[in-house]
Amino acid sequence: MQEVAIKSTEPALEIALAGEIDSRNADEFYEETVRAYGDAPRDIVFDCAGLEFIDSTTLGTFVKIMKKAKADGKKTKLVSLRPRLKKLFTICALDTVMEIEG
Repeated sequence: MQEVAIKSTEPALEIALAGEIDSRNADEFYEETVRAYGDAPRDIVFDCAGLEFIDSTTLGTFVKIMKKAKADGKKTKLVSLRPRLKKLFTICALDTVMEIEG
């Protein structure tokens, strides 16, 4: 199960993630994020405190979101990422292209 909740839209789009995001629901996660990002591009901050599991499909989804934001001159940041999930980003070297805090 996944939960994608908009916490704030100003100054950045802050999205809280919870549960599991994997190949079964990664497209839904992407669509909800892009819908919230909408026509007013702004930096995106993902609050990952409640995120329990991701897979390689989800990593790819984060990259797609990051590229979309970057094309608009905006940044993507992940905060409160659990150590075992942060390790996945590090192993794939995504921590070098995406800001990860905590």
